[in-house]
Amino acid sequence: MIGRGRMAGADRLGENRPGPADPGASAPRDRAEGRGPARSTGGGVDPAGAAGPEAVFAAAFRASTSPMVLTDARQPDHPIVFANPAFCRLTGYSAAEVLGRNCRFLQGPDTDRGAVARVRAAVSRGEPVSVDVLNYRRDGTPFWNAMALNPVPDAAGGIRSFFAVLTDVSGTRQAERALARARDDLEQDVDGRARALQAALDQQTALLHEVDHRVKNNLQVISSLVLLKARRTRDAACREALNSMAERIGALATVHRLLYSVGDVNRFNLRDFAADFGADLAAGLDPDRIRLTIDVDAIAVSASRAAPLALLVHELATNAVRHAFPGERRGRVAIVARRRADAMTLEVSDDGVGLGPHDANPEGFGRALVGMVVRQLRGSLAWEDLAPGTRARLVLPLDADEAGA
Repeated sequence: MIGRGRMAGADRLGENRPGPADPGASAPRDRAEGRGPARSTGGGVDPAGAAGPEAVFAAAFRASTSPMVLTDARQPDHPIVFANPAFCRLTGYSAAEVLGRNCRFLQGPDTDRGAVARVRAAVSRGEPVSVDVLNYRRDGTPFWNAMALNPVPDAAGGIRSFFAVLTDVSGTRQAERALARARDDLEQDVDGRARALQAALDQQTALLHEVDHRVKNNLQVISSLVLLKARRTRDAACREALNSMAERIGALATVHRLLYSVGDVNRFNLRDFAADFGADLAAGLDPDRIRLTIDVDAIAVSASRAAPLALLVHELATNAVRHAFPGERRGRVAIVARRRADAMTLEVSDDGVGLGPHDANPEGFGRALVGMVVRQLRGSLAWEDLAPGTRARLVLPLDADEAGA
């Protein structure tokens, strides 16, 4: 129940009184249901003189271990006319102290005014209401009261009484507060750990970027040394081999730059590399003689496959450019890559002289490098004579995370 203090007309829980108020009710009336004065019964209050079914009800009311109270809706300020011993044990008040009083004496400084207002509104409308409210015992200790308040109609359809059952849910409330505190502590701990992990990840990413920067610088230095040696070499075959090596080193440098420029060091996007590599390759071609086209899906592969896949694209494309169009022959080189359900296909084709007597030396370094890289990638490579031209078709299986990327 809700309330603390004596009855006051300005603080009534409700004024649903079908009958006229007794003008002489300045003191609490000791009557229940108009049957005569109420009397104390060893810690509870019940109507005296009850007989028949009402006597059985009164006995059950007194014997219940649930705190119960009955108020008279026909009297001003809804005084208590019936309270069982369980109510007295819960609140610490004796039967004589609660008889004739409005239940607001259970209110205290931290009682929720909103809960009080909901009860008052339900009483004024004659409706049942359930509410959790902070009440206070006679000694001032608070307890959480889960109160269920129900109207009791009379034969004429009016409201003659309100019947309330109280349940001490202080333990439940304390457990809820403890759970909330534990949840808050857990959230703070998780948040702190997440920040620590993010800081460690940021530090690792910064370190990887620094390593990448140094690797790129070293690759550029190596490429420059190889090109310098190539320019000073008089042997044409040796010079061509050194230039090819410098181009391969450049392809690896492009891989490192792309890996760390997009923010995801674990994924290598083949489309980005093909566009970058194609631009470098086309810059060294005569556009009126050899045309380069690139059509590559956005295929993300793991970073561990980046370098061998880049070398493979470089070898197949440069091989076509160098050997498919001898003399002043004109033609086209196409790089196409497609994603499949669990694999990717890479095709490098040209409309040049094709295979046969014009094919590169099978013992050459380029062919050996391609075979080694294909085995490393666990793929398969097939050469086709297009008459005119040649097509190299690579099928590369994708890992589960690559297929879903």
